[in-house]
Amino acid sequence: TPHPRAEGTPQGPNPPPCQPWKCQTVLTAPWGDTSLPPSVSSVATGEFLPPEALKEMKANLIKFLHFKYLAKELTSQVEILKKVLRDNQEHFPVVFSQASHCLELVCGVEVKEVDPREHIYIMVPNLGLTCDVMLSSGQSMPKAGLLVLILSLIMQNGDRAPEEKVWGALSRLGVCVGSVHCVFGEPRTLLTHVWVQEGYLEYRQVPYSYPARYEFLWGPRAYTETSKREVMAFLLRIKERASRAFPPLSAEAAREEDEAT
Repeated sequence: TPHPRAEGTPQGPNPPPCQPWKCQTVLTAPWGDTSLPPSVSSVATGEFLPPEALKEMKANLIKFLHFKYLAKELTSQVEILKKVLRDNQEHFPVVFSQASHCLELVCGVEVKEVDPREHIYIMVPNLGLTCDVMLSSGQSMPKAGLLVLILSLIMQNGDRAPEEKVWGALSRLGVCVGSVHCVFGEPRTLLTHVWVQEGYLEYRQVPYSYPARYEFLWGPRAYTETSKREVMAFLLRIKERASRAFPPLSAEAAREEDEAT
């Protein structure tokens, strides 16, 4: 049973107003097999794709893949082109890559190709974590991405992360204690009650601490379903993708940016 401390709120200044993660805001609208918001399929073949058009395509694809994940259905490149990109095949590689990366990073849902010849895909929980499988009626959002983040924070802090570091890291992502997040709900309840009861986390008082301080550790279920090696490999993969998407500035560009500021 979580310590009574879990019922309260962390001491210190009030957290800043919460902002939903950008990748997740597109997942909150309902989705259906044929119901699709206005697309940007009017972009002609070979024509430059404006950033807003790319953003809309990516948002539509993330919603579509999330719908398929909840329905436990496969999808294919043909279906995506027909229902999401509206046959804009020339944009498929970049849109599919970015949408898959966002879904994996934020929601902990990995898009795997099960038939390379026909380009058929399945969406599965990342790292084998089954915390999303237990969600009632499949109505809630996948939360494995947040769990992976917490597990990695614990690893980076010598296998026991002080709660103030955890709350601080989450607040910088717009997930704030005391505020109900549109995807994760109230984070203190999720971390100190739900995931503790499910065995993914341990939340306990630091021995001999006065005033009392608390910390998070991996729970037994986390050790059963994944491993530190898998979490580290996942983090390295995410870092690699981020470095490709946002290459470091050249010396000249960095100097210009400094002068501008």
